[in-house]
Amino acid sequence: MKKVILIGYSGHAFVVADIFKNIGREIVGYCEKQAKDINPFHLNFLGNEDESQVQNLLAQHEFLVAVGNNLIRRAITEKFIKQGYISSSAIHPKATISFSVIVDVGTTIMAGVVINPMVNIGKGVILNTSCVIEHECYIGDYVHIAPGAVLAGNVTIGENSFVGANSVIKQGVTVGKNVTIGAGSVVLKNVPNDAVVYGNPARLRN
Repeated sequence: MKKVILIGYSGHAFVVADIFKNIGREIVGYCEKQAKDINPFHLNFLGNEDESQVQNLLAQHEFLVAVGNNLIRRAITEKFIKQGYISSSAIHPKATISFSVIVDVGTTIMAGVVINPMVNIGKGVILNTSCVIEHECYIGDYVHIAPGAVLAGNVTIGENSFVGANSVIKQGVTVGKNVTIGAGSVVLKNVPNDAVVYGNPARLRN
């Protein structure tokens, strides 16, 4: 198994680093604009990801963009994949995942996550702590499902969308692209692209 390089090193990346530690995956180091004062995993600072020495390392190992912001994660991941570098995924050993689930590259699945049969998970997705993805859901590229959220069966989440902590999405609902769903929301109806919704029941907000 190849070693991995983290792109980004702060709160979300700390959880990613912990996953790799749990599965025995060696981290070469991290890339940032400058070395971080807080370094709980004692990782090597490699420099900015666009520097030549880092590019050489990327050619030898895999990378994972450990950034919570969906659009930033997307931009960096897509750039490196186009350059021919290999994106890893980080899947916690205490996640419960059906054998029939499809997971694309660059995805992070945290502890306590439950993913039931026939779910399709796109590229660069974050499934955060203890969220539940029920049967036959489709999670688009670069989506973030926050801790404790529940997606009932046959839910579709469009790319770049964010589902807030402890939200519930009713079975069969389609959420569009670039959507933000506020924490604790109960989504009972389809949500259009580029919308912000929150509340119980969730409503469109300006």
